[in-house]
This record gives sequence, C-alpha cells and structure tokens, in this order.
Amino acid sequence: MIQEMICGVLGGLGLFIFGMRIMSEGLQKIAGDRMRKILGSLTNNRFIGMLVGISITAVIQSSSATTVMIVGLVNAGLVSLVQAIGVILGANIGTTVTAQLIAFKIQNYALPAIGIGVALKFFSRKKSWQYAGEGILGFGLLFYGLFIMKDAFAPLHCSEWVRDLFVRFDHSPLLGVLIGVVLTMLVQSSSATVGIIMVLASTGLLSFYGSVALILGDNIGTTITAQIASIGTNVKAKRAARAHAIFNILGVFYILLIMPYFVKLIDFLTPDNADFIIKTTHDAQKFGLNIGDKPYIARHIANAHTLFNVFNAILFLPFVRTLGKTVTWMVPEKAEDFEYHLRFLDNSVLNPPSIALEEARNETNRMAQETYLMLVSSANLLFKYNSDKIDEIKKSEQVVDILQREITKYLTKISQQPITPEIAKEITSIIHMVNNLERIADHAEGMAYLTKRKVENNLSFSDTAINEIREIAGETKKFLRLLTTGIKDKGYKVLDEARNLENTINELEDKARDHHIERLNQGKCSVDSGLIFIDLLTNLEKIGDHCYNIAEALSGIK
Repeated sequence: MIQEMICGVLGGLGLFIFGMRIMSEGLQKIAGDRMRKILGSLTNNRFIGMLVGISITAVIQSSSATTVMIVGLVNAGLVSLVQAIGVILGANIGTTVTAQLIAFKIQNYALPAIGIGVALKFFSRKKSWQYAGEGILGFGLLFYGLFIMKDAFAPLHCSEWVRDLFVRFDHSPLLGVLIGVVLTMLVQSSSATVGIIMVLASTGLLSFYGSVALILGDNIGTTITAQIASIGTNVKAKRAARAHAIFNILGVFYILLIMPYFVKLIDFLTPDNADFIIKTTHDAQKFGLNIGDKPYIARHIANAHTLFNVFNAILFLPFVRTLGKTVTWMVPEKAEDFEYHLRFLDNSVLNPPSIALEEARNETNRMAQETYLMLVSSANLLFKYNSDKIDEIKKSEQVVDILQREITKYLTKISQQPITPEIAKEITSIIHMVNNLERIADHAEGMAYLTKRKVENNLSFSDTAINEIREIAGETKKFLRLLTTGIKDKGYKVLDEARNLENTINELEDKARDHHIERLNQGKCSVDSGLIFIDLLTNLEKIGDHCYNIAEALSGIK
C-alpha cells in the first residue's frame, strides 16, 4: 500500500507540475509580445502596476513568469524598480487564481480537457489554436494530477500517527510555516504546494487552521526560490527578488501575530464550516466524496490564500518607493570594471522567450554602440595619432568578442525553449547582426594597427590620399550610426538608405584605388605607404559590406 501511495503522490504531483508548465507556456504564447508591451508601457502609478501584475498573472497562470518578465524589463532599463515592485505585488494576487480554480472541484472535466487539448495541439493548422490546445491540455493534466494525488492520500486518514503529525500544525503554526517553506522549495512551485495542501485538507488530514499555516509558509518559500534564481544575476534582478522576499516575509509575520482572528475572518466570509467531515454514506453520496473527506475546506483555503496576498498588497502598496530605496540600500551597486560584464543578459531569465529576446536586443544594441565608438576611434587615429588609443581599441575589441560569444550562447538557449516561428526568425537575425558587428570590430582594430605601423615607420600619405580616406571613413561611420539607430528602434527602416551608402562606399573605394595607381605611376607615393593605404581601403570596404549584412538582418531578409 505504501508503494502504491508513493507512486500515486509522485505521479500525481508530476502531472500537476507538468500541466501547470504546459498551460502557462500555451497561454504565454497566445498572449505573445503583447505582455511585454503592456509591462513596458507601465507608468509610475503603483495602482496600475499592481492591476497589470494581477491581470497578466491571472491570464498566464504563473507568478514566476510574470516576475521573470518584469525583472527582465528592469534589466533592460525599460521598467524602474518601483514599477517592478508594484507588478510583483499584483502577481502575488494573480497567482491565487489557480487555488480558486482548484476549489471549484472541476476535476471531472480533466480527461475531456486533455482530449480537447491534444486534438487542438496536434490537428489544428492555426498556431493560435495550437497554443490554445496547449493551455487546455495543461489545464486537464493539472486537475488529473490533483485527482490522482487525492486518491493516493486517501488511505492516510486511517493512520492515527499521520493524523497526530498533522494535528501539530494546529498547536504550532510556526512549524506549519516552516514545513510550507521547505515543501515549496522542494517542488519549486507555489501553486503545486497549494494544490498539495488542498488535497491533504480535503481528505481530512489537515485542519483549516493548520492549512493556513502551511499556506503562509508557501508564500515565503516562493520568494526563496526567487532568491536562489537571482544568484549570479545583476544588481537590479537581486533588488527585485529581495523586495519580493521582504514584503512576503513581513506579511507572514504580521498574519502569524493575528492568526486566530485571520482564520475567523475567513470563516466569516466563506460559507459553511471548513472542518465539516463526511461521516455517513448518505453525505458521501451527496457530495460525491469519501467518508472522512472535508467538502468545504478547499474553498476556505483558496480564500485564505487570496485574502492574505490582497491584504499584503494593500498594506505595502503605499510604501513601494520606500521599499525600493530599502532594497537599493541592501543591495548596493559595486564598483567594478563594467565593460567586461554583460549589462542586460541574465541567463536565469529565458522564459518567456519574448522578454529574453528583448534583453538580447538590448545587449546587441550595446554591442553596436561599442563597435561604433571603436570605429570612430580607429578612424580618428588616422588623422590624429595617439598611442594610448591603441590599447583602448584593443580592449573594446575584446569586449565586442565577449558580447558576440555571450549573446550567441544566450540566443541558442532561447531557441531551445518552446518558441514561435516569429521568435525563431528574429533569433537568426540577431545572430547575423552580432557576427557582422564582431567582424566590423576586427576591421576597426586592423585599421588601428595599420595606423600604428604607418607612424612607427615614418610613412606618410599625400593630402589627396588623406582626403579620400577621410571621406570613405565618414561614410562608414555614417552607415554604422544608421544601423545602431535601427537596432535600437526595431521599427526603423534602414534598407533603402543602407543600399545607397553601400553603393557610395564601393564607388569611393574604386576611385581611391584608381587614384592610388595613378600616384604610384607618377612616383608620388611610396610602395610601403601604398600598401598600408590599400589595406585601409580594404578594411573600410569590408566594414561597408558587413554593415549592409546587418541592414538585411534588420529588415528580415537574413
């Protein structure tokens, strides 16, 4: 019997968590980029931020996904820490929708939902219907997992020592809180913990008072998961995770102080007796449950979970700015060599892909800016040499190399997630961009070393040659400046202007080569100077080619 129970609990829990994930991913795909746009357009109005957090979490059924999205936008500089705290407060409320759905006892619809979900996912031609199928399939698996867990736990209420164990939570709510924390950390899902608590309570193993203690622990446990996830991330992500922990831990603390009154309030607001137990066959048939089950306790637990988070949000909402200043003080920004570190990419933030892709775009924009400044420095060296600039250019080239490698690795990880064809295409485009930016940086560094060689060997260019180099360099800088604008502003159209600049650079390079040959024939240019001049032209022309490749990627051609 024990073996069957363990298998049933583990299998049911696995189905529940798997169903939660599939449902959340399907709903996120349906919402698509609209979620990011909604979050990115937040104002500093904390009430609106909280409502957005409630709405998005209720739709996608995952507070973790909402928190990840908002932290990703904070990393990208699109949302402030204060705005993020408001959204996270709302996400805490939105995640309680799962518990409310469980309390409706709609597990009888689990198998039909699985069938409908599979049919939509595998036989629909429209992507939107396939994503809806994922959501419905996940919904069905979630409730079927609960059904299996409940059957597995049912024999336990006949065990006297198990009942005595759970009774301890009534006398020691702090113990219940600790168990709730550990359980949430183990299963890595606050919704799964709530589901387990509701199943245990419904089978008569837990009292309502003890269930509330476990629910409070669940709310702390989910913040510890976020703290662990923030290890190795940037300062902004750590601050958001710390803020989440502070208001949940403080909320649990004050509810523990007024625990008896909080439980009485839930009993007053929720119909029927939470701890009513089915004792007769007649009642069992009436409720469609087993003798020893508690038919009303699931709704009481769901309401306790919701009201705790509502009270907590109302309490902390007026102090959002104070909380932001507190976590900024608690997690200071360290003085460090910032150039060699990623500013926007956070390898723990890969879901949802639309937000992860936004971070990749921002890091690509930074890479483009770094490459542009490097090109400007290299071009300026031709006309005003400074040996110190050579080392700066070399460091910039190393930064660009790091960015290319890390952005590509990050995009590869995103591509391994469940993604839409549109996101897959954009990943390919960004990889083309970073590869070409890295090649531009290589050519810019090559120009710097050519200039160094020219100076060290006391070589000179004619005024005509200098003017020709200046003109082509000016066009390449203009070209790359156009592309940095295009990368920053996704909707900016660059292809027509890029085509003109590419043709201009090629024409200027051809003319400069012809004029160089004329100067050689007339004895106005030395061979050594001429070789450096030609190499400079080649580098500038190649930069133009790579710029045009980036323009094609921005336009969706590559």
